[in-house]
Amino acid sequence: MIDFKNKIILAPMAGVTDYAFRKIAREYGADFCVSEMVSAKAMEFNDKKTGTLAEIREDDTPIGIQIFGHEPRCMANASYLLSRGLYEHTKSKILPETIDINMGCPVKKIVSAGDGSALMRDIDLASEIIKECVKASNAPVTVKFRAGWDKESINCVEFAKMAEDSGASAIAIHGRTRAQMYEPSANWDYIKAVKKAVKIPVIGNGDINSANDAIRMIEKTGVDSVMIGRGALGNPFIFKEIKAKMQGESYISPTAKEKINLALYHTRLMVEEKGEKTAIPEARKHISWYLRGLKGNAPVRVAINHALTYKEVEEILNDYYSALD
Repeated sequence: MIDFKNKIILAPMAGVTDYAFRKIAREYGADFCVSEMVSAKAMEFNDKKTGTLAEIREDDTPIGIQIFGHEPRCMANASYLLSRGLYEHTKSKILPETIDINMGCPVKKIVSAGDGSALMRDIDLASEIIKECVKASNAPVTVKFRAGWDKESINCVEFAKMAEDSGASAIAIHGRTRAQMYEPSANWDYIKAVKKAVKIPVIGNGDINSANDAIRMIEKTGVDSVMIGRGALGNPFIFKEIKAKMQGESYISPTAKEKINLALYHTRLMVEEKGEKTAIPEARKHISWYLRGLKGNAPVRVAINHALTYKEVEEILNDYYSALD
């Protein structure tokens, strides 16, 4: 199993952390990445698209494959297949370093099905799922969860102890409740309490938007590693920044032109992987994130949202690049 000590980890984000995003995160210093959510139920129905989500390339390791669902048998089956490279619609047979169970996603359509953070309201079922996945998986099982369902049911410490007792090899905790979604600020005291309560590695997540934030979380909570989610959107440079801070090295923030060049590179990777028809609409949000805060970006973002081909995107961004001279 990967040693979760002083690691900078890219968090799993549905519709975001695909191969292209993970590749760039690694190039800028991420030590470990977690895939987009893979539906255990979809695997049971032999879904082809799910196989693509679970693909692992040679340059995309170490990686954890994250699964979600609420049926122990179904989740165990997904763990068994993915940890052994046996899912028929996953062409690559490179194995994941871990199988990660999502018990923290706050999105309505996920929790309404009893998945994600809904499992924090049924600790016995959550325990059964973890135990069954641990028995079935050929890779260590990790669990990601939140502080609790809402402010009246903060149960992250109890949940963390349960995960450890159920066989989880490491846990990641986001310092907000499900009710809070992504606002207001994450409460790192919950993360600190979890770290004190268990012996397995604890990964801290929530409101890490700079190297200083990462160092503060480690110092305040004692976590073994930090996980970066929204702080990396349009800003994979954050991994390089954090690594430099940890190693006592200097760091120079990216220029506007470096951000534009990376937006183009990111888009090219997506097109190579998925084709223009799928990639360009998906790339629009990434480009918007890269341009965030840059002078005169509003009309550029409008133009990008109407682009249909890589050539159009390239022309728009190159014109913007030239205008910055």
